[in-house]
Amino acid sequence: MAQAKTEKTSKLANYDAYFEMVQSRKKLPRNLQETLTDAFAKIPVSSFPQVPGGKVIEIDADTSIGDAVKILSESNILSVPVRNPAAQNSKDWRERYLGILDYSAIVLWVLEGADAAAAALSASSAAAAGVGAGAVGALGALALGATGPAAVAGLTVAAVGAAVAGGVAADRGAGKDAPTAADKLGEDFYKVILQEEPFKSTKVSSIIKSYRWAPFVPVATDSSMLSVLLLLSKYRMRNVPVIERGNPFLKNFITQSAVIRGLEGCKGRDWFDCISAHPISELGLPYMSPDEVICVQNDELILEAFKKMRENNIGGLPVVEGPKRKIVGNVSIRDIRFLLLKPELFSNFRQLTVTGFMNTVASVTHDATKVSTPITCKLDSALGNVIDTLASKLVHRIYVTAGEDDEVIGVITLRDVISCFIFEPQNFFDNYFGFSAQEMLGQ
Repeated sequence: MAQAKTEKTSKLANYDAYFEMVQSRKKLPRNLQETLTDAFAKIPVSSFPQVPGGKVIEIDADTSIGDAVKILSESNILSVPVRNPAAQNSKDWRERYLGILDYSAIVLWVLEGADAAAAALSASSAAAAGVGAGAVGALGALALGATGPAAVAGLTVAAVGAAVAGGVAADRGAGKDAPTAADKLGEDFYKVILQEEPFKSTKVSSIIKSYRWAPFVPVATDSSMLSVLLLLSKYRMRNVPVIERGNPFLKNFITQSAVIRGLEGCKGRDWFDCISAHPISELGLPYMSPDEVICVQNDELILEAFKKMRENNIGGLPVVEGPKRKIVGNVSIRDIRFLLLKPELFSNFRQLTVTGFMNTVASVTHDATKVSTPITCKLDSALGNVIDTLASKLVHRIYVTAGEDDEVIGVITLRDVISCFIFEPQNFFDNYFGFSAQEMLGQ
């Protein structure tokens, strides 16, 4: 209990630290911030556009991971609210919803779950497939960030292939040799988790609180848009569910990306044009200093990049070259899925660099720009242009570069852009929720 309380306090302290940093560094005049904050406080959430189709997609916690991925894929969405099937008749949303499942959480789970898959192999099948005692845990260790020599010592193409295949191939008598096991990696990622054990039968409830899990923190239809903007910025929610008071059913689902598209739609309004015409440097963006930017060198191991994302709870990294940090690419947490697509990625696994990974992804997708072309801007770029880029490219971050060498000196995220326009009035969320904001936002 004491540990949980400490973690909540730490999380809330991080929220406060971020927003205090933003307030100290942004240069939008205070009176304009107050005007905008007051205006957003008067705009009801019900005025925000509905999700496509007008109905929020939800899934039950007892849905299989395979079906969850199918729903996300067919609905073209990256996250989904998770219902508690044991509380389907409850009128209390705190009982009815368990959280929000993110696509990248599933991808990470597949990698980390490779240990369980390998364990499903019988001892003889494991030996035949080349999975030694030291190799069985290697993929899970790497996914968790243990990328030292000891972790990769036993990792082979065969070991990874057998782990991802989960022993199904061995049971069928079709994959008892190393090459066949490795070839299983060539199957489409979705087919693996839809058709193979243990992935296809595992329930969403098993991973709902894994990495990148988000709590279910809704606003009411008659709440203000300020509450949404604060949840998406200061409190680091990637999406905000909308419900009616006294009714636990979802009416809308507002994402960071949707808000940025909404801001883009404000072109032509005096207040927006006035602010968005300013260069980002005049508004205090990027909020971080150059030495605070987390990068990955192009010659580092790709798993070091994923380790950095995990340790810092961020979704993407700029790939840089040399001491001047010239930007040459970008990798995101979702790119981990490519580790499951082609055995070529594992053919030289111990030496697989970020550059090698990006080149292989380009060959797999037949799109050289898929990973290798970063989205950038300069300090003299207008905020309006940055918002246009974020909205049109459907990306979550844009890197700020300087000089002829395109040195990375900052990152601007969707969260940062939203934070640019507002501040948090004193006791705002305690007054809104009617119960301790710390209870929900610190969980």
